[in-house]
Amino acid sequence: MTDHTANGAHVSHTRYPARTPRAEFVTYFVLILLAALPIVSVMWLWTLVTTQRLPVDGPFVRAWREAATVTPMLFRP
Repeated sequence: MTDHTANGAHVSHTRYPARTPRAEFVTYFVLILLAALPIVSVMWLWTLVTTQRLPVDGPFVRAWREAATVTPMLFRP
């Protein structure tokens, strides 16, 4: 069993400080967003044609969500 009180009950946040978005992260985010936009647009259009209903999220929202999911995976330690 691990003793969590060995270093005290206080958890220090100095080891993992809050990171601000860097230029590299934003660059990769934009590139992934631009690459995902045509693919997601075709998928959105296909859903529109096959179901004959407007999907809840538009193509830009879906591409943004894809970029927001993929980009942090590239910067994981």
